[in-house]
Amino acid sequence: MTQKSSDQASGVAVTTEQPRLIMSLLAESLPVGILADVGRLAADFGLTIEQTQQLSGEKRQGGVAVPHGVCMEYWLRGDEVELEGLRKKALVLGDAHGIDIAVQEDSVWRGQRQLVCFDMDSTLIQAEVIDELARRHGVYDEVSAITERAMRGELDFKQSFRERMSKLKGLDESVLIEIAETLPLMDGLERLMHHLKRLGYRTAILSGGFTYFANYLQQRLGFDEVHANELVVENGKVTGEVREPIVDADRKALLLREIAEREGLSMEQTIAVGDGANDLKMLAAAGLGIAFRAKPKVREEARHSISILGLDAVLYLIGYRDEDLDG
Repeated sequence: MTQKSSDQASGVAVTTEQPRLIMSLLAESLPVGILADVGRLAADFGLTIEQTQQLSGEKRQGGVAVPHGVCMEYWLRGDEVELEGLRKKALVLGDAHGIDIAVQEDSVWRGQRQLVCFDMDSTLIQAEVIDELARRHGVYDEVSAITERAMRGELDFKQSFRERMSKLKGLDESVLIEIAETLPLMDGLERLMHHLKRLGYRTAILSGGFTYFANYLQQRLGFDEVHANELVVENGKVTGEVREPIVDADRKALLLREIAEREGLSMEQTIAVGDGANDLKMLAAAGLGIAFRAKPKVREEARHSISILGLDAVLYLIGYRDEDLDG
């Protein structure tokens, strides 16, 4: 692991005992007026801006987007900050300006994280695989109706998953191969994985999707391990069954904890990234939980979110600068 703490990297000597917060602004380009609004937000919560630093993008954007977007960090200090209230206000302010604003507590752990776990569908790939399988099998409407029932709370994840799987009975295995070979990767994923591997992070896929496709991503991008649902295929056909245990929200959180324990890591050294309600328990358990291009409810419940930039923006929330990564 080569990352230094933010204090070490900047050479700043900290002389106060007040806790420090890191507020990250993430955008394709910083809009006019956002810096003044952030200053007012900090003041409203009794926070002092100790320092700002640019992690990505030119100092002055002039409205022009840069390759990996812009990330500016504010280092804030203050006593007894109501953190959840600040995060909610930051979310509203970010939405008003069309940018992301993430707020996290700074600590020694920020420079010591070593495990990153990802959801797969709509996080690592720009698709929901079960929907693609259903379309190819001519049962999309039926599968979608089951999903809607689950969203209304009429079915839990395991019930809805088994019902949706039953609709795929008889699907030819050749369809699985075709879909696996054409999975649309999330933008920023390849850059993110390149640097995570180079920097020595352990990476895992924890997915309510299927091992068939997660294994393909593992081979292509080098994830260290995969935990997902195993489709049962017999005589070249999907049986409509899935092997136990089913990877649901509880199991994702459990797997995150088990991997951390096995690797001798504190939970504060873990990062989790996902987009759905099925990821919330995993995001809450991680030292740094990030909702990525998530639905409004998930963005509101997660501590941090990225919606504007690509998946490689995770590197900025960890604290890396473009010059450290690509320089």
